[in-house]
This record gives sequence, structure tokens and C-alpha cells, in this order.
Amino acid sequence: MTESTFDDEEVARRPTMHDVAARAGVALSSVSRALSDHPDVSKKMRRRVHEAARDLGYEPNFLAQSLRTGSTHTIGFLIRDIANPFFASMARGAEQFLRQRGFVMLLVNSDGDSDVEANHINVLRRRRVDGLILNLVTEDHEATINALANLETPYVLVDRTIPGTEASAVLCDHYSGVRAATDDLIAHGHRRVALVSGQRTVRPVRERLRGLKDAFSIAGLAHDDRYVVLGSFVGDVARKQTHALLDDPEPPTAILTGGAQVTVGVLRALAERQLTAGRDIALVALDELDLLEIVQPAISVVSRDPQRMGAEAARLLLDAAAGQPPQTVMLPTTYSPRSTPDA
Repeated sequence: MTESTFDDEEVARRPTMHDVAARAGVALSSVSRALSDHPDVSKKMRRRVHEAARDLGYEPNFLAQSLRTGSTHTIGFLIRDIANPFFASMARGAEQFLRQRGFVMLLVNSDGDSDVEANHINVLRRRRVDGLILNLVTEDHEATINALANLETPYVLVDRTIPGTEASAVLCDHYSGVRAATDDLIAHGHRRVALVSGQRTVRPVRERLRGLKDAFSIAGLAHDDRYVVLGSFVGDVARKQTHALLDDPEPPTAILTGGAQVTVGVLRALAERQLTAGRDIALVALDELDLLEIVQPAISVVSRDPQRMGAEAARLLLDAAAGQPPQTVMLPTTYSPRSTPDA
């Protein structure tokens, strides 16, 4: 049997900061500062320590670090539907911003279920994340509001407003985008304009509806509420709602679709009726999808930048964690009239 250079205990033992300090020939405190990228550490010292850590295979003990500093350098991001490409892009924007600043992001998905959402908030709180970015299902769910009240770390709301809470928020100017889209539809002779979207308990739906109504009012026209169909962001629900609208004795000549899945559901209903969006009926999607520019005719859209939304939310969260007061950022929406047939 060949004699081992190290005994079993030495082989199993993981290198420590003391080992790194000995290898680099520096004080233990210098290792701690260098590995945490402290600004007072010289480039030469930082390189020396990192090389020693790499040679030894040293990995920081994040649990021990969090107990010392009170920070886990971990951010929770709660999202409504990760299958939606819009929200996936938003999460990517936040993760990239946080990663560049030494933070890890934990992404959790509520699947549009408010009870799951409240539970996720409580779980992330118990995991001692340094803060939360929240794209909530609704703004009035009691369990969610209670979970937020129990947080001791900062959080940022993404396109949501909850009265009575002191939190930073990233909001989008849905009103202006829908106003511009509806003005264009009215200019093309459309008077029966439908809005198919989620529930009123979230800010984007309320702002989009306000933009639609104000465009009609300013044009001196009345908008019929039977063309306002709200309640769900689920694609199959939107498909059924669209069929119901088209069965009306006076069906809409234009439809605004609030949400990516809603847009897909409406397009499926139109295809089942052998109707072409942008030719047989005007369609404006309220949120971009890659396919909307590819189909013919191309579909008009009111777009916002989800990646920027995520990055801004991450920035506001780190500002709040550093002790800055709550801030609200308003991001624009843009109307792109790709095809608007006359009524």
C-alpha cells in the first residue's frame, strides 16, 4: 500500500481564511478585506490574496459571513409568471444589475396565486435575504400585505402601488401609451374599442382603462363599458372572452390586449374565426412579443422595457438597503402603430 502524503483528516479539511493568510503572507484581517473587495485594499494586496485563495481552493463561508456582517448579499425576486417572456426579461435585467455588484438573486414564481405569493415572501424573509423585488399578483391580498408588514428588510414594488406602504417603486406610464393608441384607433374611425385584460386590482389595468376612457372623452365620444372585459391574464380565458365579444350583435372593430398571454389568447380566438389582426380587425398589444413584428400585417403595440424595469428595481433596492429614503421611478411606454385598418 502506498503511503499517503496527507492523512484522511487533512484531505477532508477545507482550507480556511487562516490558510489563505498564511499562503499569502498577510494578516487575517487583510484576507477578509481583500475577499470582500474592501476599497481600502490595494490592487496588489487584492491580487495576492485572490491568487492564494484560488491556489488553495478556498471558498468563502457565506453563512459565517452573514452572521458577522448581518448581510447575505442575496436578493429575492418574486415574479408572477416566469413562463411569460416579459417577466423573464425583467428578472434578467435585475439579476445582471445585482450580479455586477456582488449580489446573488433568488427567483421565486407565484404562478399567479396570491396565497403562494404570500408564502414566498415569508420564506424569503426567513432566509434572511437583504431585500425583495416584488411583482405582485394583486394589490389587495390580505395575506400578502401582512407578509410585507412583517418584513424588516427593504422591498421594491414593480408596477404596483399599495396605499399605506413606504416602499420604493418602479412604475410605467401605461396611461400615455394607451391614450396614444386609442387616439390612433379613433382617427381611423373605430368607435367600438374593446379592452381585454386582467383584474382592476393592479395598477397597469387601471391606468390602461383610464387612458382608453380619456381618449374617447377628449374626442367627444362615449365609450361603451360592454367592451371592457377584465379579470384574468390567462391566455385561454382571454380566448373565450374574445369569442364572446365577437358574438355580440355589434362586435368590436378594435381590441386592446393587456398582457402577453392575453395577446396570444386573443390571436387564437381571431384565428379560430378566420380573422386576421391588422386587416379584418384592429389589434393593439399592450406589451411587446417578438412575433408581433414578424406576423403579417405586423401588429401595433404599446411597449415598455422590461429589462430596464428590472435593473431600476434592483438599483432602488440597493439604494434602500444603503439607507436612502423610498423613491419612485416612472418609466415611459411607447406606441408603435404598425398596422391600423380603418373601421
